[in-house]
Amino acid sequence: MINPKQGCVVPFTIIEGPDAWTASDFPVIEDHMLHLTPTHLAELDAAVDSVLSSGKRLQDVDLSDFALPTLSCPLLRAGQEVQFGRGWAFIRGVPVWRYSRQQQLAAYWILGLHWGRAVPQNAKGHLIGHIKDIGHDPRNPLTRLYTSNAAQPWHNDGPADLVALLCLTNAEEGGDSGWSSSISVHNEILRRAPHLAPVLAGPWFFDRKTEVPVGKKPFFEIPVFNYHKGYLSVNYSDNYYLLSQRHPEVPKLKTEHHEAMRLFNELAAGPELSLHMVLQPGDVQLLSNHTCLHYRGAFRDSPSHTRHLLRLWLSPSNDRPLPECYSEIMAGSVVSGQRGGIIIQGVAPNIPEEAEQ
Repeated sequence: MINPKQGCVVPFTIIEGPDAWTASDFPVIEDHMLHLTPTHLAELDAAVDSVLSSGKRLQDVDLSDFALPTLSCPLLRAGQEVQFGRGWAFIRGVPVWRYSRQQQLAAYWILGLHWGRAVPQNAKGHLIGHIKDIGHDPRNPLTRLYTSNAAQPWHNDGPADLVALLCLTNAEEGGDSGWSSSISVHNEILRRAPHLAPVLAGPWFFDRKTEVPVGKKPFFEIPVFNYHKGYLSVNYSDNYYLLSQRHPEVPKLKTEHHEAMRLFNELAAGPELSLHMVLQPGDVQLLSNHTCLHYRGAFRDSPSHTRHLLRLWLSPSNDRPLPECYSEIMAGSVVSGQRGGIIIQGVAPNIPEEAEQ
């Protein structure tokens, strides 16, 4: 029997295809990276100079404002691989070490335009986020962990189709990045504990961590396993489910929910399904939030080594169909190219040069 691929998925059946990968499929991660060449870098330098001298706000720059004659096609192919292939891509060699902060932001914006429309990542409207320890207490359940040095558990960034990270500098110690196929996690749950699959496809309540749009409740309902029009899209973040329990209206998690989270986390983190590396300065990681999970290890900064990454949340114009429940996490829309982000009334999208408290 041939198992279905994305586009032809039958609920609660094993899924085949490039997004159902395991760690053994990629013994040498570097072999699957786009390594920037001297020609690519010359084009990127010229594009950065053109954008910064144009007088436009960076957020108003689009693909018509620069040219990357040999680099654009590989970047577009990387985006296609993430959307319709294995769900992840890496670019190595963005010369962040010789760029000013404005040049770093411009170069990253230029790359991101090849993958979709940038959407706001927080209540401040940031289109490029700074992933950096700015002293927020990870023990506070309302803290978004990217503002601390604590480990981030396995999750996907739900409010966008794609997430990209550009490493500027590394920590003194730790801060490894892990990623795994949420489609393979789904398959293993069907093999090992099929009674939990309907639990994961049922109601789960997600906390908004105080970033509440006007007229919305501070939580919403969205399943982990979302079968829709022949696709499986996975949305998972256990700390948001646990935090939602603070609201009296939210049903209490049952034994089977906790069992499902334990197995889900175990599978995502296991050596059979997960890949790990420490991002190097100039590395870009691009992931599908529908088919990949990711993780960040705890880290320790020093005066000479401070971990600092830039993040983009991206909405391509041609991504998969999503069920209506995603409108709660996708800023009120499930229309490809229009959905995504955290939209707060009265907050204008912006691109900060530094991390903000």
